[in-house]
Amino acid sequence: MTDFKTPAQADASDWPGDEAARIAALAEHDLPSLRDCSGLRDITDFAAALCDTPTALVSIVEQVSQTFLARTGFAATETARETSFCAHAMRQSEIMVVPDATRDPRFADNPLVTGEMNLRFYAGAPLIREDGVPLGALCVIDTKPREGLTPLQAQGLRVLAADVMMRLSDNRSTVASRAAISDSELRFRTLADTMPQMVWSTLPDGFHDYYNARWYEFTGVPAGSTDGEAWNGMFHPDDQERAREVWQHSLDTGEPYQIEYRLRRYDGQYRWTLGRALPIRDDSGAIVRWFGTCTDIHEQKQASEEREVIAQELSHRIKNIFAVISGLITFSARGNPAFADVASNLRDRVTALGRAHDFVRPHSAQSRPTASPTSLHGLLEQLFLPYQPQDGARILVEGEDVRIDDRSATPIALLFHELATNATKYGALASINGTVTVAIRSDTDRLVLDWRERGGAPITPPEKTGFGSQLIELSAVRQLGGSVARDWDVDGLRVEVAIPMSALSRS
Repeated sequence: MTDFKTPAQADASDWPGDEAARIAALAEHDLPSLRDCSGLRDITDFAAALCDTPTALVSIVEQVSQTFLARTGFAATETARETSFCAHAMRQSEIMVVPDATRDPRFADNPLVTGEMNLRFYAGAPLIREDGVPLGALCVIDTKPREGLTPLQAQGLRVLAADVMMRLSDNRSTVASRAAISDSELRFRTLADTMPQMVWSTLPDGFHDYYNARWYEFTGVPAGSTDGEAWNGMFHPDDQERAREVWQHSLDTGEPYQIEYRLRRYDGQYRWTLGRALPIRDDSGAIVRWFGTCTDIHEQKQASEEREVIAQELSHRIKNIFAVISGLITFSARGNPAFADVASNLRDRVTALGRAHDFVRPHSAQSRPTASPTSLHGLLEQLFLPYQPQDGARILVEGEDVRIDDRSATPIALLFHELATNATKYGALASINGTVTVAIRSDTDRLVLDWRERGGAPITPPEKTGFGSQLIELSAVRQLGGSVARDWDVDGLRVEVAIPMSALSRS
């Protein structure tokens, strides 16, 4: 048994660390959450049974009192520190045993000994943290003097004390984790509330459980009123079903969510809003949360619509200019019959320019052509339409399709209009059985368009270069930076046009 010390001898120098450090260590434990928990109560029940005593306690010695986190055979939840036996026991490195408190100078006058409790026997195993800071003791108490503990009882009390410390350590980690989570959540909410966008968050199944302050400022609805599925009711009735379908698709696939819809503001006005959301995944790839934003784009949307109206009006006027030019050519040719063929060719070329412009100009949903306005296949099919018979296609477009825009559409239209016109006059399309194939393929950083005529009358190379050939060179070489190679094969003309990929669109 450890040597006793009188109260005068047991001063602060006996502590493994000063009192301030010990109190700070106690603050790291959420003691109220552990008081009377089933795990610690099981320990005191077993300690009392093991040592054959009516009382067992898990005592934490605080600044002015000792708190009993678990107790067996004892009603009070705390007593004064100045009467605490455990305040002495926790300073020891081994179990402190008091066989008869009336004979111990430290405790003979203690109110717990002389008073109603009538404490006589005490045995306490110290509760000491890994860093040496003492917290209290696991003790057993009897109202009758005893010689001490058996070796088995002493061993059992040490094991039970170690179990108590393990539970306290787990609780300390839990408290730290809770504090870290609380701090992280506070920082997120602070950041979210300072953002100009509306911020929201959902559970993995899409249940909305958080909106930042900006959402409630914009919508004017009470906090919590749009949780769950109620968010969709804030949208314009015409947008609700579409928004629900897009959101459900993201939930089903994990793909990012993005949509434009009209959101009702606090004054009842519906304003165009861009909604976006991304999933947050854990280490296994499972979605644990969705975070999204709503951005007011009403002014930008209106400006875009106004620009579209202006662009369409401008395109309409340009198309009218093509029509006026064609009319002027026809009108001029009537007074000069000798120029009829020239006028016809010029009018056809103006018409081809009009088709190219109509293909790449801004369109509304009603005026947009069936083919994609960024499709090379679509441009060629529109361009060749006047040369196709009603009962089948004589000009076939096959191979790869690529993106184009107004940068390349006009020169490509002029180039292939010229080839189609010449084929109709002199080549394969001049014969009822003749056909033309346009094969498209990519070759490293170039796009190769292979024009091949078959089934026409035998041809021979022209003796001199005409305006049509010069137009082809102008379009492919000068405007697009490509090359043109002709092969006057006996079976039909073959023209290979190579265009740099970078010349096909401005992007």
